[in-house]
Amino acid sequence: MNSLAIERRESALTPLTTFVRNVTEIVENEVEDTALVGRLTPHLSRLIEHDDWLPEAFAQPHPEYYQQYLLHCDPLERFSVVSFVWGPGQKTPIHDHTVWGLIGMLRGAEISTPYRSEAGTLIRGEPVRLTAGDVEPLLPESGDIHQVENAFQDQVSISVHVYGANIGKVQRHVFDRVTRVRKRFVSGFSASITPNLWE
Repeated sequence: MNSLAIERRESALTPLTTFVRNVTEIVENEVEDTALVGRLTPHLSRLIEHDDWLPEAFAQPHPEYYQQYLLHCDPLERFSVVSFVWGPGQKTPIHDHTVWGLIGMLRGAEISTPYRSEAGTLIRGEPVRLTAGDVEPLLPESGDIHQVENAFQDQVSISVHVYGANIGKVQRHVFDRVTRVRKRFVSGFSASITPNLWE
């Protein structure tokens, strides 16, 4: 009996699927956060080199709020991949993550302003502008408090974030610089669907 040759067809999502496979392998073999983020950075850089793989359903802005779309969550919740879609002028509150992370700029630009907490006071750092192709690491041990905003008032920007947990379920904090109040929050996601990476 002749065996059938099955041709593996390329999908528009192949870059994301390849990225997820690579992250899974690295997370299985690396436990130290700084080394892990270092190994993941070139893979995220390759993913965001091209802006032709993100499905439209996960690139949709909201007129009032930035959107956080889940692209993949590891079954053991060791990492998650999320597209953040920023409408014109939209921004986050000042917040932390409590887990390692990477931000990769796919489309447009955003401004990330770091903060550090000293004796209950938030000290503002120098804002960093991320443009398409840039990657920024986030590590709790070196300070992961920041505020992120779309750098544009007239166009949508999109970034791809990778976190060391199911970020939609992680208890994190938002900070008020004036009142010095720190509140817990869980972000959730902006949609209940994810792309089919295995089509």
